[in-house]
Amino acid sequence: MDEQLLKAMGLWPLWVPKDQETEVVTLSEPAASHEPSIASVHVASPFGFTESTPDVETPAAKPVISASAKAGLAAALAAARGGSSSLRHAPEKPATHVALPEAQQPPVQAEAPAPVSLVTKPVTPANDNWDDLTREIHQCRACTLCDSRTQAVPGIGDVQAEWMFIGEAPGAEEDRLGEPFVGTAGKLLDNMLAAMQLKRGDNVYIGNVLKCRPPGNRDPQPAEVAACRHFLTRQIALVQPKILVALGRFAANTLLNTDSTLASLRGTVHHVEGIPLIVTYHPAYLLRNLPDKAKAWQDLCLAMKTLQQTKH
Repeated sequence: MDEQLLKAMGLWPLWVPKDQETEVVTLSEPAASHEPSIASVHVASPFGFTESTPDVETPAAKPVISASAKAGLAAALAAARGGSSSLRHAPEKPATHVALPEAQQPPVQAEAPAPVSLVTKPVTPANDNWDDLTREIHQCRACTLCDSRTQAVPGIGDVQAEWMFIGEAPGAEEDRLGEPFVGTAGKLLDNMLAAMQLKRGDNVYIGNVLKCRPPGNRDPQPAEVAACRHFLTRQIALVQPKILVALGRFAANTLLNTDSTLASLRGTVHHVEGIPLIVTYHPAYLLRNLPDKAKAWQDLCLAMKTLQQTKH
């Protein structure tokens, strides 16, 4: 009788008496819809391509029974069985939170320490002078380059110059003679100065980032640049130039404390301690890449224009 009553109300087999086995009912699939499924929806990306959302299974819709319908059904069944309700209805259990033992807690990852830059800003002595600085450069043993050098190469030129050109490191001829830019690259630099109506030693000071020659003219190492950096900072403070010209990537990266490419640094007026800085190619590079001389001349023209603007 219970079964007939439930079937008459359209609720069989959602509720069944305890003494009967639950039948497995296969629900029919919902009718096909013209709306697109989630798996077929594409989201437009601001980066020029489309990104598809992951496939998501849509759960089947469950029949909803109101509270009044449940109460009426329970009363009808109770009356049919003599006042006792035997509906199989499992009460909902409240969700509980189980704390993991301390030993099973996931490990806490410590934050990685911030990277330490090898290039630091040294303190220039208040009573610094050229004699003390030159002596310290010749006596310096802060890195291993002192073991392979013939002599240190501090720099040369007008110590009150408006122009300061800074290269990378001494080469073989510079190491032998103790003066920067004296080989074929130095001759090209002299020609570049002449085109600007400048000359070595007259309103021009020339130096390098490193004061000692790396073996085999290899690239300077970060530790070597860090050990020699304060010498260049003190030279700039003593000369007090109106404009700086970085010759090559290593000079530019050291002065600007960056690792950017030379191409990205060219054509822009940078500043170091308030002094305008123009980046261009190293003369040794121009000897191997003659077409880039035109680009170097553009950089020098920008430097001359920048200096004129600082005077007005």
